[in-house]
Amino acid sequence: MEINQENNLNFKKYLEVERNYSPATVVAYMADLNEFTSFLIEENITSYLAVELLDVRLFLTRLHEQQLSRSSVSRKLSSLRQFYDYLLRTAQLAENPFTSISHARKYVSLPHFFYSEEMTELFETAEKRQTKLASRDRALLEVLYGTGMRVAECEAMTMADIDWNYKTVLVHGKGNKERHVPLGQFALEALELYIEECRTPLLAHFNKEHSTVFINKNGGPLTARGIRYCLEQLMKETTLTSNIHPHMLRHTFATDLMNAGADMRTVQELLGHVSLSSTQIYTHVTKEHLQATYRKAHPRA
Repeated sequence: MEINQENNLNFKKYLEVERNYSPATVVAYMADLNEFTSFLIEENITSYLAVELLDVRLFLTRLHEQQLSRSSVSRKLSSLRQFYDYLLRTAQLAENPFTSISHARKYVSLPHFFYSEEMTELFETAEKRQTKLASRDRALLEVLYGTGMRVAECEAMTMADIDWNYKTVLVHGKGNKERHVPLGQFALEALELYIEECRTPLLAHFNKEHSTVFINKNGGPLTARGIRYCLEQLMKETTLTSNIHPHMLRHTFATDLMNAGADMRTVQELLGHVSLSSTQIYTHVTKEHLQATYRKAHPRA
């Protein structure tokens, strides 16, 4: 197999169609593959099949010389490992030279989340606001925190996804995977108020008709960027000094469930994690929280 653009384009199509990766993920994978391809050309290696373990180690050395972070190096190795797994699955080679290369991250950054007092202030601020779209922003806050859905999943949420009888929402996750997540009473009430006071009148005023739940001031679907902006504006009206982004609410959702004794499998299902290892990070968060509380409160800590 010679190194040429067609080979890379086939892998790109595989990521988009079969793996159903997001555009951003595909761009990152292709950038890593192009970087590795350039390295092979510099080393006069003209075929992906000719790559051996020593070549991979030399490439790893080059990455270290660039003083990249451990997480960046790990991501690049993961991209290339997947590329060679693709070549294995399509019977183009017999062994993946990246299999024996591991590059564990030295530091695992724990997800940022809000403490209960901070969430209380956020909700109180959202309820007091008198803006025209205040009910929408409150519903956004309740839904994101109450379901733990990703911002892209919230953006794609439609009216048909809400089951008012069973009090659940159908979430369309990564890789076309769907999951049903319960909607708590606060989220349901906030949604009902928003739809009645904001969404329905706005759509009628601008003579628009679509099924997207959350809309902007002009009646069009609210984008992921718009969701972040709404939360940022809400945050500015509080006394809190930290930043806010939708994923923090997802982290808070998971952390609060774990702190309250929810089992990891249930949290995994609610978050839509494919691997349990992705959910296990929240056990570290809860342990950190317990340790911090202990050190702060116990007289002999």
